[in-house]
Amino acid sequence: MAEVAVTVAAAAGTLRPCTGVSARSVAVLGRWRPLAPAAPAKLRLSSPAVRVPRATSPAAVEQDGSNTDTDPIPKIIIDQDSDPDATIVEVTLGDRLGDLLDTMNALKNLGLNVNKASVCLDSATGKCNTFALTKASTGRKIDDPELLEAVRLTIINTMIQYHPESSSQLAMGATFGPEAPAEQVDVDIATHIDIYDDGPERSLLVLETADRPGLLIDLVKAISDINVTVHFGEFDTEGLLAKAKFHVSYRGKPLIKALQQVLSNSLRYYLRRPTTEEGSF
Repeated sequence: MAEVAVTVAAAAGTLRPCTGVSARSVAVLGRWRPLAPAAPAKLRLSSPAVRVPRATSPAAVEQDGSNTDTDPIPKIIIDQDSDPDATIVEVTLGDRLGDLLDTMNALKNLGLNVNKASVCLDSATGKCNTFALTKASTGRKIDDPELLEAVRLTIINTMIQYHPESSSQLAMGATFGPEAPAEQVDVDIATHIDIYDDGPERSLLVLETADRPGLLIDLVKAISDINVTVHFGEFDTEGLLAKAKFHVSYRGKPLIKALQQVLSNSLRYYLRRPTTEEGSF
């Protein structure tokens, strides 16, 4: 039987000659039509372990696969210096579905705008969320110490809801969480106060002490009571400790050494006796 050369479309879209094909085969090939490419298969990933945990005890989180021995220390940073138009809040702890959304909604319920948010994951520190907050009524950054403290406590409440294992790592766990910290921090030992010059018009107050609810408000009140003006810098909640940086001034000038000592003594007094009534001394 006579052999002819037939050109067939290659898979890659180029043409290549084929030899040794019979006339009968040519007729068959003439009726051949390329098949449409198959649609890619849709994969569905499912796992019973992937769920939004709303645990009420550390034991429930352990059943979800978390290792409480390696959980990072809960951390909340309220930064008033980085952005002139917004209060920057950074929250670091673990990774739970729904945590970011509920935190944003809780902040909006305080009358705040969450202008932007970013998320980063780090094997050492866990999940880090950063928010830029402004007051919905004014569009400006938060300047009210009571509202700043409400922001801090709201975030801690949401954190404990999704990370109940953090209750024993936070000083607020005794108030808001299912489990209080195993050890209490000695205020006298934990408290460190330093005051530095911070330009021609103000000083920088750096403070570290045992954390507790209402601490931010109490610090501002203690400073204002001796007629020192407070300009917020940064307030960090880190486990059982609170760390603050305040820009302070007296009549538009930095604090002189004598006034620095008065401020330091006043803060130590208030921190040592957080429940002292004004009429008792």
